[in-house]
Amino acid sequence: MKQRVFYLLKFYLATVFFFIVAKIVFILYNLSNEDISFFDVVQVLYHGLSLDLSFSLYLLATPFLLVIASLWLGIPKWVFRIYYIIAAILLSMAFVADTSLYEFWKFKLDASCLSYLETPTEAMASVTTSYILIRLLCVVLCSTAIYWVYDKLTPHSLEVKLTANRHKLIATIIAILLIPLIVIGIRGGLDESTTNIGQVYYSQNQFLNHSAVNPVFSFLASFENTVSDVTLYNFYSEPELRQLTKSLYNCESETSDTLLTTNRPNVVVILLESCGSMFLDVMPNLRQAAIEGIDFTNCYGNSYRTDRGTVSSLSGYLSFPTMSVMKMSNKVGYLPSIARSLQREGYSTEYLYGGDINFTKMKGYLISTGFQQLHWKQDYTLEEQASSKWGVRDDITFKTLSQLIRQHDVGKPFLIGYSTLSSHEPWDVPVSKYKERQYNGFSYVDDCIGEFLRSMKQSKQWDNLLIVFMPDHSSDFNDYNEQHPDRNHIPMIWTGGAVKQPRKLNMICNQSDFAATLLGQMGISHTDFRFSRDVTSSSYRYPFAVHMFNNGISMVDSTGFMLYDLMSNRITAKTSKDAERMARTAKGILQMAAEDLSKLGEQR
Repeated sequence: MKQRVFYLLKFYLATVFFFIVAKIVFILYNLSNEDISFFDVVQVLYHGLSLDLSFSLYLLATPFLLVIASLWLGIPKWVFRIYYIIAAILLSMAFVADTSLYEFWKFKLDASCLSYLETPTEAMASVTTSYILIRLLCVVLCSTAIYWVYDKLTPHSLEVKLTANRHKLIATIIAILLIPLIVIGIRGGLDESTTNIGQVYYSQNQFLNHSAVNPVFSFLASFENTVSDVTLYNFYSEPELRQLTKSLYNCESETSDTLLTTNRPNVVVILLESCGSMFLDVMPNLRQAAIEGIDFTNCYGNSYRTDRGTVSSLSGYLSFPTMSVMKMSNKVGYLPSIARSLQREGYSTEYLYGGDINFTKMKGYLISTGFQQLHWKQDYTLEEQASSKWGVRDDITFKTLSQLIRQHDVGKPFLIGYSTLSSHEPWDVPVSKYKERQYNGFSYVDDCIGEFLRSMKQSKQWDNLLIVFMPDHSSDFNDYNEQHPDRNHIPMIWTGGAVKQPRKLNMICNQSDFAATLLGQMGISHTDFRFSRDVTSSSYRYPFAVHMFNNGISMVDSTGFMLYDLMSNRITAKTSKDAERMARTAKGILQMAAEDLSKLGEQR
């Protein structure tokens, strides 16, 4: 009997040990941009231990039940080995995926990674074949090591049942009495709150908090937010929420400033992949376009992913920490959209993307929101499709964009949307001016922009053309992470012959405000754009911007910057002295937007 007890204890401690080793490897692999000490590592291990202890009890449950059964039946060792194989593979996959993906995502492993399995080619475009093979080798080696340890801990005595009924009965009763203790341990105690990721957060440095989180627990816990389409938030009662948010989003344009020479320009919206304002230093052509056109100098991105940012840009809709509206096929058709609004005014609409337009259900979103013609990777030659990891290189698709514009008759209004893709990892661009790969990526895109604008200025369409440059989202770069006030600062630049005169507009705004601002300039109603504001209107009285990322919200207004972490339920970064008020406002916006999303399509 003692061997059985010691086996369970050793299995449990070995599992905890695996999680500790995984944390150390995670830190060492991802600390390139982090300044941390040995004491920080100790703190990570200490604060993360509660989740490791709890989840190790999950993994202990099966061996525990098998040991109880072995008292009466005797369980062959191969039964345990099957469980070890499954557990070893799953743990290894979680450890390797979490460690590897963090450098791209900057958040812990969660269920959102499963959605990318629908389009594996696009999902793998950021990495090389050797990168994948090395990770697969790591999974194999790690699985082998974990299995070997578990197998060595298993005594052969488990194959032999106890002979004395009295001993079997006593041991079984003791084991049954231990079950509530195991459940309490898994639950994290007897308090109302159960074991959760937020309990291990302890630092103002999010990297340390993320390092402390158990990756397997993070993955499984995230299903709570992804089982249903919409995650609702209950920060405030309905009266409190109405009072808090009543004046934040005004959907009317009142005496708007006039920026254009015409209220019916031909519109081209170019979403620049990952192009935060920190990259403008290597983008002289885009800077020149800002000087010659209308420069919204204080614009901020709504989200951190292309699927979210595209919806914010083209539908004027807010993003969410864990939900992708673009992937909600039952919702996208009810979203407001620039394409649909302009289509009602007689505009033809089309969209260009050099990658796989089925990625993240982008095709369904574009068609549902009013884009009549789609141009994408399949329309190019096989050589062109292979010109970059993500699909057709930007210099090729910019030429396509130029051709699409030129083929339109001057008197027939059109809207063209276009998403670039080359300024994305692995930054495989034909430019090597800088040591920083990201700089080369954006320098290359800027070269494409310069050539495109020079071509357009020579076209007959130029005089009535409005070209809007705006990123789908920003990206991490050196010290620019989610805790940096300027990480989500993005350019929004209007240029073209339809621009009345060069202007700098310095009010704080979101990329989601682009829709209402454009439609306001065109004299088109935008009351169905619930979360988009005409920033040139006299009704725009409280300039602010919100940003949603994985389990976090940040906000910028005239008082400064605030970041609120939804896992630890506290402010983790700020420059504003009024950060508490900003946090209340940001949470109210999130709750209001989630409620709106849940009702989308019900009565519209």
